Amino acid sequence: MAPVSTSTTAVGIDGDVRAWKGLVVVGAWAALASVALIVVQIVPYLAWPPPETTVEFFQVLIADPARGLLALDLLYIVSNTLAFLVYLALAVLLWRTSRSGVVIALSFGVLGMAAYMASPRPVEMLALARAYSEAGGAERVALIAAGDSLLATWMGTAFDIYYFFNLVTLLVFAILMYRSRVFSKATATWGVVAAVLMAVPSNFGTVGLVAAVASLLPWSVFAVLAARRMLRLVAAAGHGAPVGDAALHATGR
Repeated sequence: MAPVSTSTTAVGIDGDVRAWKGLVVVGAWAALASVALIVVQIVPYLAWPPPETTVEFFQVLIADPARGLLALDLLYIVSNTLAFLVYLALAVLLWRTSRSGVVIALSFGVLGMAAYMASPRPVEMLALARAYSEAGGAERVALIAAGDSLLATWMGTAFDIYYFFNLVTLLVFAILMYRSRVFSKATATWGVVAAVLMAVPSNFGTVGLVAAVASLLPWSVFAVLAARRMLRLVAAAGHGAPVGDAALHATGR
């Protein structure tokens, strides 16, 4: 990942922000929305801990479909979509720092997000739960077995691939931030901390669950700092102010 001179980066970012203004704005608001969504996800998780067995999932889905879908990480799909929009905006702003690095980060991000999107099973579990509520004894056994299979694939290989690939994506972007004058060192550091905590997937027992919860704080700080920086860059571009050296020195630290 050959570095680009800071002067080139400072000058080139002007045109990048203006040319990709819409994406940078979307990325900034997606970052803020992802933080808000963390709070929305934590509240029901604490109020209603997720079921542990397929039958318990079926019972919750039958009694309260919305709660059951939340327990099956329906909102996490939205969270990951928002995170990917953040990565796209970061790619625009860090492109001149290292094109190779950005391509590597986005490649892992695309593969990781694709793997994750293939792993959750909220709609399928809801369909099985409805069938379970109307089925007899022998048929219920078959439906429970099908549910067990869906839950296994939900937190299976694809989920772990997503976790590790997302780690690589965030870590590469954070490293590029250290080498760039666009983002502060503090933003980069919070990104590294969040990435390191993703080294243990949440499905790796208690350790994984603790690491996953702990990663929410550094990710939130990283997202807020990155969003604030993006919006400032867009505001400077909108007023015709230089987004290059002067703006980087004024608001980049």
